[in-house]
Amino acid sequence: MQIYLGRSERSELSQMEAAELLGISERTFRRWRDRHQEFGVSGLDDRRLAPSLRRAPAAEIERMLGLYRDLYRGFTVQHFHEQLRKRHKYVLGYTVTKLHLQRAGLVVQAKTRSAHRKKRPRRPMVGMMLHQDASTHAWLPGEARAYDLVVTMEDATSALYSAFLVDQEGTASSLQGLREVVASHSLFCSLYTDRGSHYFVTPKRVAKCRRRR
Repeated sequence: MQIYLGRSERSELSQMEAAELLGISERTFRRWRDRHQEFGVSGLDDRRLAPSLRRAPAAEIERMLGLYRDLYRGFTVQHFHEQLRKRHKYVLGYTVTKLHLQRAGLVVQAKTRSAHRKKRPRRPMVGMMLHQDASTHAWLPGEARAYDLVVTMEDATSALYSAFLVDQEGTASSLQGLREVVASHSLFCSLYTDRGSHYFVTPKRVAKCRRRR
């Protein structure tokens, strides 16, 4: 845990990547991070049988708010928290600090981006995910006929593992691409694709097929 916390703090891994490597949710990873920042190594101990350490002293909260108003107004919460720990012997965690700053109206809570506009982060290690997709185009010089180019690549590095042309992509071409990758690069952990009917059950397509029968 400490190794991945350190790598995350040094921006070598995102919180999502560190959480995935540990096999926990991103939310759980943030809780562990905050406990580590507040209480050091002891904050990573199992607390199921221990009393809660989350009760922040009111006097320390007031001191923190006063410092922000008087000396650090306009700082981001992250930068402010770093200065508190470095210069003012502050021991409370980042999340507690942010919540109290927001409640006091000193910082504005960032708006959450809609799900369809969030950028999907790449996987941090080779072999964690393959990305397979197909594109229709007149790929062959001098030939107007369009083919589907089926590509399978490594998500972490964009290394191209398999690429070939077919009349139309489908289950057979998808499996061929995966077979070529496994034969040359061994097994992988997960596969990222679009919502094509040869990957997922699409209710509209199923209903259409049933009407044709």
